[in-house]
Amino acid sequence: MNAALLLLPDFLLIALGAALARMRLFDAAFWAGLERLVYFVLFPALLFRSLALSPRAVTDMGMLAVVGLGFTAAGMLLSALAQPLFRLPEATFAACFQCGFRFNTYVALAAAARIGGADGVAAMGLLVGLLVPVVNVAAVAMLARGRGARIVVEVARNPLVIACVLGIGWNALRVPVPALAVRILDLLAAAAVPLGLLAVGAGLRLSHTTLPVRALVWWSAVKLAAVPLVAVTLARALGLAPLERQIAVALAAVSTAPSAYILAVQMNASGGPVALLISTGTLIAAVTLPLWIALAA
Repeated sequence: MNAALLLLPDFLLIALGAALARMRLFDAAFWAGLERLVYFVLFPALLFRSLALSPRAVTDMGMLAVVGLGFTAAGMLLSALAQPLFRLPEATFAACFQCGFRFNTYVALAAAARIGGADGVAAMGLLVGLLVPVVNVAAVAMLARGRGARIVVEVARNPLVIACVLGIGWNALRVPVPALAVRILDLLAAAAVPLGLLAVGAGLRLSHTTLPVRALVWWSAVKLAAVPLVAVTLARALGLAPLERQIAVALAAVSTAPSAYILAVQMNASGGPVALLISTGTLIAAVTLPLWIALAA
C-alpha cells in the first residue's frame, strides 16, 4: 500500500471535522472545548506515554536527533527571512514566524503509526519529545521579544513541553510505570489522535487576512517543500535506517500545528494570518506529505 493510501484515513478524519464544523451540528464552544481537551490532556498523555514507555532511550537517538535539529534550524532560518523580504508588521511576522518550523504532531503521530506501527510511534515520540521544547521556545521567544520573564513562564507552563520533559525523565530513570497508570495512559492516548484530527479539520479557516499572497506562498513553500527537502538530504547523507528516515521526513513534511494559532492569540499577536497558513498548509499537505514519505522510503 502506498503512502497516500496509508494516510488517507487520517486526512478523511480532518475532512470529517471540517464538515461537522460547517454543518453546525456542534457549536463553537464544543470545538473550543475539544481543542483544549486534546491540547491540555489527551495529547500530553500520548507524548508522555510514548516517551516514558519507549524501549529506546532518548540518548540513543543518534543521527535521528541530528536530522531533526537540522531541518528545524533550516525552517527557522528560512522563516526569519520573511521579515527582510516582505517587511511585514511586527505583530504579523512574530505570529507567522513559527509557521515555518512548527509541526502538526497529531498528523505526524498518525503517519508514524501507519508507517511503522508501534516502532514508528516510538521513534516519532522520541523525535517529537526532542523538538517540541525547541520549537515552542523559539515561537514563544519571538512572540514575547522584550519580555524575557514572559518567555520563561510561557515555556514552563506549556503542556506539551511539560509532558515531554516528564516523559524523557521517566525514560532516563527507567522506572516502571504502574499497570493501572499504563492502562489509563493507553485509553487517553488512543483518543488523542482521532479527536486531534477532527479538531484540526474543525479549525480550518480560509478567510481573508492582511497577509500578502507572496508571504503566504513563502511560508507554505518553506514548511512543505524546503524543510522536508533538508530532512531527506540530511537523512540520506547521515545513513539513517529506512524507518527512521521516513519518520524524520514525515515530521518535517506535516503542516503547521493548530496550537500555533492558539499561542498567537494567547500572546496578543495576529491570529488571522496564522489560521490562514495552517489551513492552507493542511490542505496542501494532503498531497505533498505522501509524496515526501514515498521519496524517503
